[in-house]
Amino acid sequence: MAVKAKHQRLVLLVLALVVLIGAGLLAAWALRNQASYFYVPNEIVASPPAPDRAVRLGGMVEKGSLKTEGDGVTIAFVVEDGKARVPVTFKGIVPSLFVEGSGVVAEGRMGKDGTFIADNLLAKHDENYVPREMQEMTAAQADKIVAETQ
Repeated sequence: MAVKAKHQRLVLLVLALVVLIGAGLLAAWALRNQASYFYVPNEIVASPPAPDRAVRLGGMVEKGSLKTEGDGVTIAFVVEDGKARVPVTFKGIVPSLFVEGSGVVAEGRMGKDGTFIADNLLAKHDENYVPREMQEMTAAQADKIVAETQ
């Protein structure tokens, strides 16, 4: 018995939908461990994530908290949001915009002792940021360079 063309199209449509949903579910399942949740110090203190879970911690670097360890590569500092403080350690090259009192996003995980162990630091700047190379230029010179690059 032959299948009518109308039913054949319906079967192909349902099959394509099942494959598409299956691919979406497979992708979501594969990425569930790669997702990096964002916390501010207040949230991470109130409800700390599991020690092995990859998270991002964002806030301000507390003034007077930045210390370089004896190995010269590891730094310790505190990230705060006005409500809570979280100690952070990082081993590696620090971004040039990373200074006390500035914004930072640290990617890493919580240690068992309550210290955030950062694998990567992202320094944030405000809307008044000017690259070092352009600080000595006049506004007109800087505008000309920006216009040439666009």
